Amino acid sequence: MDAMELINFYLVPGIVVGSIYALGAVGITLVFAILRYAHLAHGDLATFGAFLALGVVTLGGVSPYVALPVAMAVTAAVAVGIDRTFYAYLRERPKIVTVMASLGVALMVRAVVQIVWGVDSETYTRGIVRPENWFGIRIRDREIVTVLAMIGLVAALQLFLKYSKWGKAMRAMSDNPDLALLSGVDNRKVVLLTWTIVGGLCAAAGVFLGLNYELKALMGWTMLLPMFAAAILGGVGRVEGAVLGGLIVGIAEEMSALFLPTEYKAATAFAILLLMLLVRPTGLLKGKVL
Repeated sequence: MDAMELINFYLVPGIVVGSIYALGAVGITLVFAILRYAHLAHGDLATFGAFLALGVVTLGGVSPYVALPVAMAVTAAVAVGIDRTFYAYLRERPKIVTVMASLGVALMVRAVVQIVWGVDSETYTRGIVRPENWFGIRIRDREIVTVLAMIGLVAALQLFLKYSKWGKAMRAMSDNPDLALLSGVDNRKVVLLTWTIVGGLCAAAGVFLGLNYELKALMGWTMLLPMFAAAILGGVGRVEGAVLGGLIVGIAEEMSALFLPTEYKAATAFAILLLMLLVRPTGLLKGKVL
């Protein structure tokens, strides 16, 4: 195998799927940094956003890229509603209770998707999309859009966290919720804003996963482990770490097909997660969160 085949068949798909994992991992790291628990319904929220975009594409006859902002907005509203309905009254309880509640929410969201859209695989567009040749690198337009969208969304989030009033409030709450409250930060509004951002990122991850592969009712559940592995690998609480972790996990999954049967590709994320927890549980980029 020459270098171009390695790039076209392993590196490019790895970067694309890694960008999708990165979007999901950023949401996971925001929830953990600010609310202090692991959100197990994250993948199924991504599935909901992806199928919601499919509904907009089907009913409105528009491009998936046009449906993406609609899916992000509605999924953000659903995420806020889930927090108000199922998580808010558990704030003062041990965090493991909220984690278990999020597993129940995941099952409910998945059931809604299966009832409304069924269990069969779906696609946004029909037909074969031929890749373009860029100096020997074969890449499709949707793959370029996926990577650029990830970079744009993460860059916008970083600028928001660093320079905006509410971004600074989110960072303050991630450092010390009690001190942030005493300093005049409205923690309830920060939680609402956090779920709004997380819901939008979930939808974006789901839409781009469905755009590059297929839409399946269980696709969010299967991407949950790689997203958590990416968040932990990069350092939980670090947005840039989640991006780095997502790219590493995505590339490692694709590269593993060089040495292992493709059936074991999903086990790569588990192996990375296990190794990281044993060797460096703080992640590659440890330090101040957000």
